Amino acid sequence: MANEVLKTIRSRRSVRAYKRDAVPQELLREICEAGTYAPTGGGRQSPTIIAVTTEKYRNELALLNAEVVGKDTDPYYGAPVIILVLAEGTASTFVEDGSCVLENMMLAAASLELGSVWVHREREIFDSENGKALLREWGLDETLRGVGSIALGYPASESGEPAKRKDNYVVIV
Repeated sequence: MANEVLKTIRSRRSVRAYKRDAVPQELLREICEAGTYAPTGGGRQSPTIIAVTTEKYRNELALLNAEVVGKDTDPYYGAPVIILVLAEGTASTFVEDGSCVLENMMLAAASLELGSVWVHREREIFDSENGKALLREWGLDETLRGVGSIALGYPASESGEPAKRKDNYVVIV
């Protein structure tokens, strides 16, 4: 099948090493906009997308994320951009809503020849006092809960082949 969407889905890989090159603003806007077209429970659009491009905030987030698991490495793999997805915590589907947003953005990134990887621990970050302080600094509501983030940038190397799909991954009855 020659469908471009299916080709992108099948070729997208998680990238864990990035070039330092900046992501052009036009591409960043396209990727974030793709996230806004993700389905959300009841059409409530509970998520908020925050594109972090400044070194100050990028480094602060990397430190906070690493602290959650007691490490001193960069959980965002040196990517120049971190896109956070938070959502209104009172929405019963905030995790599902944010997850759909993250996937849309990862597929958009792949279609634009950029690399991404889903990174966790944003819930712990933004439930903490340090995370709440960032939300206040950014003028955002403290009721937002972290869903996840993607590290975004140009891959430092070519992606490998996909892992073999497990047996019985799909069952049609």
